[in-house]
Amino acid sequence: MALGPFGKVSGSRVARKQQSVFHRFMIKQVEQVCKSPTENMEGTKGGSSRSSLKEQIYDTFVLRLVSCIQLASKLSLHYNIVNSNTALKFLQSLKYSYTKQELLESELAVLETLQFQINVSTPLAYIELLLEVLGHNGCLLPAKPLHQMCVQLLDFLYLEREAIYNTLLKTAIENSTPSELQVRRFYLCRAKFLAVKEDFMLLAVGIISTSAFVLNPEHWKQVVEHLNCITGITSQSILEFSYAVLKHVLGSTTPKQQRRK
Repeated sequence: MALGPFGKVSGSRVARKQQSVFHRFMIKQVEQVCKSPTENMEGTKGGSSRSSLKEQIYDTFVLRLVSCIQLASKLSLHYNIVNSNTALKFLQSLKYSYTKQELLESELAVLETLQFQINVSTPLAYIELLLEVLGHNGCLLPAKPLHQMCVQLLDFLYLEREAIYNTLLKTAIENSTPSELQVRRFYLCRAKFLAVKEDFMLLAVGIISTSAFVLNPEHWKQVVEHLNCITGITSQSILEFSYAVLKHVLGSTTPKQQRRK
């Protein structure tokens, strides 16, 4: 069921889940090819040549793609799963003559390759879920521009990840240039700060807050209040995260300065 104007994000989230499963599977396949022996070692006991693995990947590419779509649909669609009959009809329309048993074995091959870790959370999944809740709660910002800005800022954050999190760390200890006497305390904070760097919910609220500020500062405070109520993350923490991101994006006007005004 769609939640408010942000319910349109649901379809893109399902598509991203399918892409994520397939991309992770293909990365594992490429890693296997890179680790495999070359043709002159093909005679090694138990070994498989690089060319034979490449051929296998090529021959089963469409089948594996369909299997990844099936697995993702089971995680995301619930009441509209891509079942085996639907998958087989699609493959037959492409002139492939796979059996239901081969389809089941393909799903198992994908699961084993990914070590059964299919439902891996991502920051974007957190962002899109929060956007839907914001829409349900009456967020005044249009859904599509806010989602697009979040995606762009998320890309930027990962390009500048270390610099942004270092700024966030320095802001948290309220000292942008620690003296020699404070170095030990700084690195103790850094050790504890590792958990913050792995907190996808904090990252998601920070990106949404920053996006709202960039698009419309007048509605930014309302968005922060909603995010605080939804997640329990303090407004101060959201503010500091937005400040760290915007300091590297803009270098001047930030929520911190806006608050002072």
